[in-house]
Amino acid sequence: MKRGERAAVARAVTAVENDYPAAAAIVETARTEAGHALVLGLTGPPGAGKSTLTDALVREFRRRSKLVAVLAVDPSSSVTGGALLGDRIRMSGHATDRGVFIRSHASRGRADGLALTTSRVIDVMDAAGSDIIIVETVGTGQSETGITRLADTSILVWPPGSGDDIQAAKAGILETVDLVVVNKADQPGADAAKAALEAAVSWRGELVPPVLMTVATRGDGVGELAGLLVDGDRPARRSPRRTLQGLRQEITEAALVLARERARHHPRLAGLADAVADGTAGVDDAARQLLEILTGGDDSG
Repeated sequence: MKRGERAAVARAVTAVENDYPAAAAIVETARTEAGHALVLGLTGPPGAGKSTLTDALVREFRRRSKLVAVLAVDPSSSVTGGALLGDRIRMSGHATDRGVFIRSHASRGRADGLALTTSRVIDVMDAAGSDIIIVETVGTGQSETGITRLADTSILVWPPGSGDDIQAAKAGILETVDLVVVNKADQPGADAAKAALEAAVSWRGELVPPVLMTVATRGDGVGELAGLLVDGDRPARRSPRRTLQGLRQEITEAALVLARERARHHPRLAGLADAVADGTAGVDDAARQLLEILTGGDDSG
């Protein structure tokens, strides 16, 4: 993995995602080696062109001889629990480039556009020698603020013609992102979207994020965006993965993984499920009962 061998990196990511027995050792090794890569987070509503922009950024970073990893967080399959692979298919043009590693990553029901193991997978990709790691979130909209805790620079990608949604986004993602991109800028409404976004973030004072315009399908504006991300004079900030907030997120994720695994095999689970099914207990009550058991609040069973 540390040598950047693609098959080894892929196996390491699989182990971490599925909490295989080797996962803890892999994560420990990865974290001793991580810290080199620039982590970029792309979020935004469906239809904004995040995958197309990611694809264009990868192409631009490769022109600059950067080793790039892409972690595309996709919705989970309701049948297998795995990623639906839509983003990786859209970036298949880089499949033969040994300087690009693309991985689809199942959200597994998490609501903030990431997955429970996203930060650990980032560390694996970092330890494998990536210069730049692009994390593309699921794309559910303004609630996807989780990426701002993991990325060194978080980018909101916004489409033209969705001005009414900007007011809702003001109370979420627009409060925390570092940069805003109006993609599909060749379409009607792009200038209006840019003006509305600039107005929406103007209250942030010295922390006002720049608003750029791109047409990712043609590469327009992508060079400027890439330059701002890797060459610009924006003040470097310490990676949130090393901050107290990042530590809290790690603890929360570890607790959720542990609770999920213990709940899955707990002898009381079937009985609680039956109680919910026959109407003698509500879902919330059953969940609270099982949580109390798992945390030691109730030793019965």
